[in-house]
Amino acid sequence: QVQLVESGGRWVQPGNSLRLSCVLSGGTFSTYAMGWFRQAPGKEREFVASVTRSGYYADYTQPVKDRFTIYRDNAKNTVYLRLDSLKPEDTAVYYCAAVLDETGSDYYTPNMPAQFRHWGQGTQVTVSS
Repeated sequence: QVQLVESGGRWVQPGNSLRLSCVLSGGTFSTYAMGWFRQAPGKEREFVASVTRSGYYADYTQPVKDRFTIYRDNAKNTVYLRLDSLKPEDTAVYYCAAVLDETGSDYYTPNMPAQFRHWGQGTQVTVSS
């Protein structure tokens, strides 16, 4: 059974940086496309970023494209989300998600919640002064 465990969320002041981590167990990590979503209070869960099986290709939502970086270490079964220049509007619970890539290529970067099969419990990021 695939399990995802996120870590790294905490309170930070605006302009600072964080790195979130998500470890996958119970599956062959290198066969999964990975993603990060976030959900702020009173709002729907929204896509943040996703990365292909190899880590070569990534996709981002426009508001974070120049500030966040998704990358993965297949040897450590871990996907990361680097958050730079954080803003108060980045405050949310951040969720890691995984889906088995059965496309046969390395271009699969899903960006909708329904495309992902497995989810972590989330880690809270709070940005305020």
